[in-house]
Amino acid sequence: MSSLYDFSVRTIDGREQKLDAYRGKTLLIVNVASKCGFTPQYKGLEALYREHREQGLVVLGFPCDQFGHQEPGDEAEIRNFCSLNYDVSFPLFAKIEVNGDGADPLYRYLKHEAKGLLGSEAIKWNFTKFLVDKHGTVVKRYAPTDTPASIGKELAAQL
Repeated sequence: MSSLYDFSVRTIDGREQKLDAYRGKTLLIVNVASKCGFTPQYKGLEALYREHREQGLVVLGFPCDQFGHQEPGDEAEIRNFCSLNYDVSFPLFAKIEVNGDGADPLYRYLKHEAKGLLGSEAIKWNFTKFLVDKHGTVVKRYAPTDTPASIGKELAAQL
């Protein structure tokens, strides 16, 4: 795949979604989990989405259970948790793997385009974030400790 827009992913409701549908939008792509110390970041991600969606921001949440079994539920449980606890309205997708042989092709691409600390491609934990500009270029990778509020200024520059 040569572009982010070449990928298709499965929504949390089981539908295939081409990322080409987000062409011209600024994306914040995040691997999420419901039972993680960083789970309260859902609140900040939703706040960013609501504040900037009219300017073209879309947050894309990809549940992942590869870190400490912190996303044990199925898609229905994840969707309900996010709705009831954080009123999440940004798009959520089916549970994926982000590392290893089973890593989703989208995440293989993201990790290659924006390497982590010391050039590592591995995702270290839940709530790693990738900022993608309106042209589909992966601009930056953020650590789980980078809160949505702390990246808001850099994000606004991409809108």
